[in-house]
Amino acid sequence: KPVIVHGGGPEISVEMEKRNKIPQFINGLRVTDEETMEITEMVLTGKINTRLVAEINLYISEGPGNGVKGIGLSGEDAQLLTVKKHRVPELGLVGEVEKINPEILTILLEKNYIPVIATVGVDKEGIRYNINADTVASLIAISLQAEKLIYLSDVDGIFKDFKDPSSLISSLPINQAKELIKSGQIQKGMIPKVDSAVQALEGGVNKVHFLNGKRAHSILLELFTDSGIGTEIIP
Repeated sequence: KPVIVHGGGPEISVEMEKRNKIPQFINGLRVTDEETMEITEMVLTGKINTRLVAEINLYISEGPGNGVKGIGLSGEDAQLLTVKKHRVPELGLVGEVEKINPEILTILLEKNYIPVIATVGVDKEGIRYNINADTVASLIAISLQAEKLIYLSDVDGIFKDFKDPSSLISSLPINQAKELIKSGQIQKGMIPKVDSAVQALEGGVNKVHFLNGKRAHSILLELFTDSGIGTEIIP
């Protein structure tokens, strides 16, 4: 049973640029002031989340379905994500997950719903924060004792040399993944992703996969062929 966690980085950046705001990042995390937080919430919950749910339900309605439906959530719903301010103060309204309440997800999964989660959360004072989607996906996978965690992006996986497409790493033990981060071979937006993958594996998830979501049938090709098409990180 799938749970979908999404961000919206490119669309947030486009909306910021419409307002003459220049996106800034620290170690792959978006610097978020009050206006950026307003934009982030609007894009994540008002646009992307509703669109994903609509597309899931349209697809299911045209197929066998078996009573499955998509349902949209944010971290604010049913106290799903309780957050605190990130330890790096320069990031502004970026939060770190302090607590996950998986009860609502368990209920929805038992009723054949596919939860689609926008990564906005609140702290104990009710302040809204932008949360890194990769981190949220990892922590939710741990809280649900998921078998697999699959990251979909616009790149094919993890490379020894990002400029060399033939250097794609098919299978990567967790210790080697840590070394790639330390050595600087993994940079920019991939850092939170690989950090989150390591966290998930250490939390009991069996495997983490990095795939290009723009490639047709990428999940099926990765999971049900011997060679796969992306990168798997294993314990």
